[in-house]
Amino acid sequence: MVGVALLGGGRMGEALLAGLLDAGWEPDVCAVAEVDPDRRRYLEEHFPEVRIVPSPAWAVADSEVVLVAVKPGEVSEVLAGAEPTMPADALVLSIAAGVTIETLEKCVPGRPVVRAMPNTPALVRRGAAAISGGSTADDTHLQLAEEVLGSVGTVVRVDEGLLDAVTGLSGSGPAYVFLMAEALVEAGVLVGLPREVAVTLTVQTLLGAATLLDEGAEGAEALRAAVTSPGGTSAAGLQALENHGFRAALLDAVSEATRRSRQLGDR
Repeated sequence: MVGVALLGGGRMGEALLAGLLDAGWEPDVCAVAEVDPDRRRYLEEHFPEVRIVPSPAWAVADSEVVLVAVKPGEVSEVLAGAEPTMPADALVLSIAAGVTIETLEKCVPGRPVVRAMPNTPALVRRGAAAISGGSTADDTHLQLAEEVLGSVGTVVRVDEGLLDAVTGLSGSGPAYVFLMAEALVEAGVLVGLPREVAVTLTVQTLLGAATLLDEGAEGAEALRAAVTSPGGTSAAGLQALENHGFRAALLDAVSEATRRSRQLGDR
């Protein structure tokens, strides 16, 4: 079985580790490098069979996949510490936002690199991630990256130039949904519902709608039309949303988040 070393044991690193174990990876082929002693103790308590170490160099030896899950500003330093003991053919899979393939390849010369953009629903095994391969990454490396990230959700392949757009849509997308959920709860309270009832109905409505999109054969437009009777309540509500620029606001949100992702990558 492929050995995986996670560089960084934060929330996303923890989610990926848990996903790998749930997907059938054996604990003894997984290792985590985490510099924070309190976080190490937490990981040791929750994953007692996984090797948790303070040094990236200790984690990567004999690992076929090195998964970089630290903050973007820490990537170069962490990989510099790991590179001397990293196998020459190890796949470096980075989920550090804004860190380009070019930067990664300079940190680990000669090794295949795959850059990924996941999102936070990976924490509950419902993530959406996009991957892009570096100059020496072939289809086998991309398949391996898909296998690793697929343990916590869906994975698609894109050119690196589109990863900023992925960030704007799915990377930041959960924040848009959470804001909508907040607004729906407040709207429910405004029209007289108890807050706890509004929360329950909002969460289940979003979950049910997402499930219909995922499991049904129809797309969003057809599903929206199916619940919009002429002159009915949904039609009235949708008209109010359109009057306030709901669709345009989402278009602008994705565009602005994409633009900001490009700015951060240019630093």
